[in-house]
Amino acid sequence: MPVAGALGDIAALTEGMRGCTVVFHAAAKVALWGDWRDFERDTVQGTASVIAAARAAGVPTLVHVGTEAVLADGGPIIDADETRPIPLHPNGPYPRSKALAEQMVRAANGPSLRTVVVRPRFIWGEGDTSLLPRLAAAMQAGTWIWFGDRHHRMSTCHVANVSHGMKLAAERGRGGEVYFLTDGEPVAFEAFITRLVGTCGVTPPRWGAPLWAADLIAATGEAVWPVLGRLTGGEPPLSKTAVNLFFREVSVSDAKARSELGYAPVISIEEGMRGLARSWAGAAGAESGPARVA
Repeated sequence: MPVAGALGDIAALTEGMRGCTVVFHAAAKVALWGDWRDFERDTVQGTASVIAAARAAGVPTLVHVGTEAVLADGGPIIDADETRPIPLHPNGPYPRSKALAEQMVRAANGPSLRTVVVRPRFIWGEGDTSLLPRLAAAMQAGTWIWFGDRHHRMSTCHVANVSHGMKLAAERGRGGEVYFLTDGEPVAFEAFITRLVGTCGVTPPRWGAPLWAADLIAATGEAVWPVLGRLTGGEPPLSKTAVNLFFREVSVSDAKARSELGYAPVISIEEGMRGLARSWAGAAGAESGPARVA
């Protein structure tokens, strides 16, 4: 039964957790740019509240949904596993806040509370109200640019595989440990993104630009936005975090989850794409032509 509350309301969180055997913590400020105070409040302090409430409610297991973004340092992330250290200065407020939250969760592991972290990479699938709509809208508006060689590798994780991995982590995960979750072998960036937006009837533009241009745009935008943002609102056209996580390779290994949790994807990329296309077709109803994404 749903229980009303907020991340800053430990009493409500505690009451909602009473009698539970597992807490799955997936709440965070998910954005590639923003005021650090918002990330610190929602992601860092919010996680501290969840840990405190779980302890107060006597919940034995906490599974925290992390992200590969904690490894973002401005360079590519290639075939990373859980032994790769978190950089001292993660690349942007989202990676930094998620890194701090993950570290708190792992440190909280103990006899009365087993804590486990899962790191799914590039969550996608039916019900997405964030990533796919934004990608499709940018392409429809003509503001999308392919930076770099477009063919770099990326790991992905369908939402059904994320859910499956979270359940296994709750059942079998070792306390204080981290597990990457993926769809399997990495895929080519442009090919995957093209198929992804194609499920809602969108065709990406063809134009591109060198990777150094993305770095320059992101660095310049972040430098001037603290002032310019007050006048224009919104966010910079490109952030360093976005460049790192989209236009450079991000490939990770889920071998640890497979060996320790018995994890294996429950849905393939092919099946996921078909399901996503069906869901968009159903939402569009009898309309013909490409779907418009708000």
